[in-house]
Amino acid sequence: MKSDLEIAQEATLRPIIEVAAEIGICEDYLELYGKYKAKVSLDVLDALADRPQGRYVDVTAINPTPLGEGKTVTTVGLGQALKHIGKKVITCIRQPSLGPVFGIKGGAAGGGYSQVIPMEDFNLHLTGDVHAVSIANNLLAAYIDNHLHHGNQLDIDPYSITWRRVVDLNDRALRNVVVGLGGKLDGPPRETGFDIAVASEVMAVLAMASSLQDMRARLGRIVIGMNRSGNPVTAQDLKCAGAMTVLMRDAIKPNLMQNLEGGAVFVHAGPFANIAQGNNSIIADRIALALADYVVTESGFGADMGAEKFLNIKCRASGLRPDCAVIVATVRALKAHSGRFEVTPGKPLDERLTCEDLESLAEGIGNLEKHVENMKSFGIPVVAVVNHFPTDTDAEHDFIKEHALAAGADFAVSHRLHAGGGVGGEDLARAVVEACEMPKDFRFLYPDDASIKEKIAAIATRIYGADGVDYLPAAEAKIELYGRLGYANLPICMAKTHLSLTHDPTVKGRPTGWRLPIRDIRASVGAGFLYPLCGDMRTMPGLPKVPAGDAIDIDADGNVVGLF
Repeated sequence: MKSDLEIAQEATLRPIIEVAAEIGICEDYLELYGKYKAKVSLDVLDALADRPQGRYVDVTAINPTPLGEGKTVTTVGLGQALKHIGKKVITCIRQPSLGPVFGIKGGAAGGGYSQVIPMEDFNLHLTGDVHAVSIANNLLAAYIDNHLHHGNQLDIDPYSITWRRVVDLNDRALRNVVVGLGGKLDGPPRETGFDIAVASEVMAVLAMASSLQDMRARLGRIVIGMNRSGNPVTAQDLKCAGAMTVLMRDAIKPNLMQNLEGGAVFVHAGPFANIAQGNNSIIADRIALALADYVVTESGFGADMGAEKFLNIKCRASGLRPDCAVIVATVRALKAHSGRFEVTPGKPLDERLTCEDLESLAEGIGNLEKHVENMKSFGIPVVAVVNHFPTDTDAEHDFIKEHALAAGADFAVSHRLHAGGGVGGEDLARAVVEACEMPKDFRFLYPDDASIKEKIAAIATRIYGADGVDYLPAAEAKIELYGRLGYANLPICMAKTHLSLTHDPTVKGRPTGWRLPIRDIRASVGAGFLYPLCGDMRTMPGLPKVPAGDAIDIDADGNVVGLF
């Protein structure tokens, strides 16, 4: 089979004006970036204010292997499949970080015959939103150090500063740095570090904002540290929030692209699914829901990560309610959840992962069962879908679907979206349409007025399956501080590994008899949540021994090669 990039480059693209017109956006609302991508003016929201809302579908997954299980393939392909059966549909996804593109996973546009195109543009810069986030973030960092240099009128405690600089690359050498080493003229020395840009609170603000003015207010509420009296210091206090908003005034407009079959795709915001809430923007979803009969969105990582945050954080802020959840599983990943296999990028797969092995599948199936039970606990219909790989057998797919239904899934199907495009996902599309018509009783996992510890315990015990939670002294101190500052009403955004239901990426399946350690808790007041750090959670990834960027290059004709 051809590579994803070869498939994408051979596609015939529709002018983006034509794609926009098909979903009801006239050219007056478009800001063109060439022929095949555009930003959409927020003025369109006023024009669509009285439109009825379409069906809202969230695609999530089991805990994946480091290779990924085709969740974006499923998301993009489901949009193609729904269009193929005659539905008006828009797909809404996040913009990828350059870190994974040049690191382990490669591109994030989907794969095979279910992709967003132009694939190179999607993965490499797009319209510059991530860079706007980086500059706005780093402007605030510069303001902080400049304020300290010029006398520190706000009496900021330098040891309390939590705001770090960002860069949209995997660079472990920048995790911890010391700034101000050039003497008196270069500012006082202090320890700090870098995060990957998609982990910035500015990116989370972009995803959570409902308007330009709401983004301005949220940026102003960002807490960078404390003064020596124990009170928070904000971006507004530093008089930086207005300038940050100016840098972000174009980034807040969603990007319109297309899939391989010419259907509309909004690409907007890219918050890290660990530190941030791992979902695309509220604004893009609202525009799409006013235009389409079905909106397919995607939550980052497994359902214990992005989907839990989609439901408890994003839906709480937006007021939007999902009509169903789609949980993606693969034979490969469920076998790996038996604990018998190690899946490492760049190394050959164990041959038992590519031949029929119902015994390993039976030992790992609990991971899917737990995710189905979790999504059903929110009161929404669930469609379990197995992404078909060429080495899978019918017996393996039948086994997975049988257990998914027994665990409470309303539908269980397989798809061949990677190899077949929209046609390969007809069964999934029809299942989603039926699921969206089912009764639903959506409910949050916890109320706003629950305590910080009650919210954390609800996620740990009911979503992850932990017996309880253990807090290190730093976390206990933050709980007391945030309660005093009035932040206890904020929802919780757990920062933990995506590779396991636990905090330990090596623990597979559906573990029992364990407790979740919380080593610290940080506040993203502008974005609107608190994020506990579970175990050894990194906010700046490192490159692998053989980075994906090794294969990326330009050929003699100026075309990108080697991009996934």
